[in-house]
Amino acid sequence: MDLSLSDEQVMLRDTLTRYLAQSFAFDPHRPRDAKALWQALGRDLGVLGAALPAEAGGLGGGAVETMVIADALGEALAPVPYIETAVIAAGLLRRASGERAGALLPQLADGSVRAVLAAGEADSRQALEAVSTIARQSGNGWTLDGEKVVVAGAPGADWLLVTARTAGSARDVRRVSLFLVPADAVGLSRHDYALIDGLPASDLTFTAVTVPADALLGEEGSALPLLEQARDEGIAALCAEAAGLARKMLNDTVAYTKEREQFGQPLASFQALQHRMVDMFIAAEQATSAAYLAALHVEGPAAQRSRAVAAAKATVSDAVRFVGQNAVQLHGGMGMTDELAVGHYFRRATAIEQQFGATDHHAKRYAALMRQELAI
Repeated sequence: MDLSLSDEQVMLRDTLTRYLAQSFAFDPHRPRDAKALWQALGRDLGVLGAALPAEAGGLGGGAVETMVIADALGEALAPVPYIETAVIAAGLLRRASGERAGALLPQLADGSVRAVLAAGEADSRQALEAVSTIARQSGNGWTLDGEKVVVAGAPGADWLLVTARTAGSARDVRRVSLFLVPADAVGLSRHDYALIDGLPASDLTFTAVTVPADALLGEEGSALPLLEQARDEGIAALCAEAAGLARKMLNDTVAYTKEREQFGQPLASFQALQHRMVDMFIAAEQATSAAYLAALHVEGPAAQRSRAVAAAKATVSDAVRFVGQNAVQLHGGMGMTDELAVGHYFRRATAIEQQFGATDHHAKRYAALMRQELAI
């Protein structure tokens, strides 16, 4: 299996990494303009459309390009909804097709418009089929009623891709549909807040929100396979972001222990701490390998894709927690303050550990998928 990047992918990685380091380097004492960064990623660098086809305003790349971008954004701790908009929402729109989706994709690619998926509900956890939001046909359109929770990236989004049930019970795998809803729709209320990592999210309430007939993306009741694929693509990108985070926390910790002295000598000279940092290095490499595993299989058959992504996320969740906790510990009390970058990276790593399901969830998912394969 070839794990090397092509010349074009190396150029993409180097260009984005250099740009982020020069123009949007993380500084705990100086806030960054997330809106300007988003526009630069779309308009100036074209990375928001890297995985989209050329006819949609993209660069015609795929999962590896997405991995490269997410890794670089993770290393820079970029405060942008890349996975929510450029990976998940764009992937859903590309596969759902239709006139409205086709018109929206170029705007996502250039960064002029944002869209995010609103799928999670209070008791759904990671079950995409657990949808209580109802969509009823009304005149020439649809009327939506229900609630969505912890919608990452919703503050600042222009469009919401909302899952709703057109028939069946709350956990029926059939009859789940996807609707394109403007973020300022009448009857839509939003409660915004910051997550543990400081990134924005919202709880949404839909009260008789009406949308036209063409707001239905794809065929009625057939959205679940599209949602599962988009979620796996988002998890694969999240694994790559985590790999970038882990590498940055490791490098910062090594640099800190070379400078910080105790008993008249650098912390890095103590053998016990050297062993600890070697363990961190191994965990960071495991995260990187897991990100490659997910990226190389995410465009494959559904069963193969799901197994690879589940294995990768379980590995990454453990690895990023181990690296983050040890990075904070080796920095001492300063590691948990806002004065050092490591504290901010650790909070993002903690969020990633739980996002889209933690280790236990994906270990169980992998086991269930393997049982299904062996039963065939």
